[in-house]
Amino acid sequence: MEYRRFGRTGWNISEIGYGMWGMAGWTESDDAQSDRSLDIAVEGGCNFFDTAWGYGEGKSEQILGRLLKRHTGKRLYIATKIPPKNFTWPSRREFKLEDCFPASHIVEYTEKSLKNLGVETIDLQQFHVWEDSWAEHEEWQKAVEKLKADGKIQHMGVSVNRWEPENVLNTLHTGLIDSVQVIYNIFDQAPEDTLFPLCEKLDIGIIARVPFDEGTLTGTFTKETTFPADDWRSTYFVPENLNSSVEHADKLKPLIPEGMTMAEMALRFILSNPGVHTTIPGMRKEKNVRTNIGASDGKGLTQELLEELKQHRWDREPTEWSQ
Repeated sequence: MEYRRFGRTGWNISEIGYGMWGMAGWTESDDAQSDRSLDIAVEGGCNFFDTAWGYGEGKSEQILGRLLKRHTGKRLYIATKIPPKNFTWPSRREFKLEDCFPASHIVEYTEKSLKNLGVETIDLQQFHVWEDSWAEHEEWQKAVEKLKADGKIQHMGVSVNRWEPENVLNTLHTGLIDSVQVIYNIFDQAPEDTLFPLCEKLDIGIIARVPFDEGTLTGTFTKETTFPADDWRSTYFVPENLNSSVEHADKLKPLIPEGMTMAEMALRFILSNPGVHTTIPGMRKEKNVRTNIGASDGKGLTQELLEELKQHRWDREPTEWSQ
């Protein structure tokens, strides 16, 4: 496993982190399997784990709490997220700060997360949605400062809404945000335009989420792929999205190097960007953990392939199904 300095936190975190959404409430999620997969990740050198209260109403946090107890001798970095008070993902331009993150709510859900995780301090707390129009509101700023002063969180981050990588720029200038979590992959390259350069300037940590574009960048989806009704992807991959996503993914197949899968190519594309500090694929099964962690070997993609993949940038706008 390779490690990268996580911005001004100074942490050295694994460039392959662990996204834990799929361990709480998704179809076929299984606690025993989750525990085994997490243990394998730790054994493989993974030390950065991203969860949220919203993943199963605290269940994912509790699973992570068990992991911490099983590995007390290792330094594992824990990131979680505060749900918006109106429990609406993503936020919308017309939402007010008091709809989503009044000070009392920020404190309340940090306390809930501390209890679920079984820790006294959270390494990285994050806002699960965001609007940059809230940047100068003192209410959230004072709440964050108090949580830090009380030792309940070490650092604060923002998880940026899907396909809105610039909807956080003013907030970063407040100096209170230490990390940004943003969708970045072969298709979603827009963060490179403005967000990444600003993060480099301000020394802010970058977490690349959704490395496989919710599964299409594994190359296994077809236009006939379906999902169970209780799987959130059944509402995300509506026909217009599924069909277009599969078409874009199919165009990548001729570019996959011999001996490599599309999923590995997708991870290596992200890791080839030195400005990204970690990426957090969702991993439930042991074989996927081993495969994904194996991509962290210091070997990026060739410059020629990277240039070809740059041509597959796909700029999208938020819609009623983009969530």
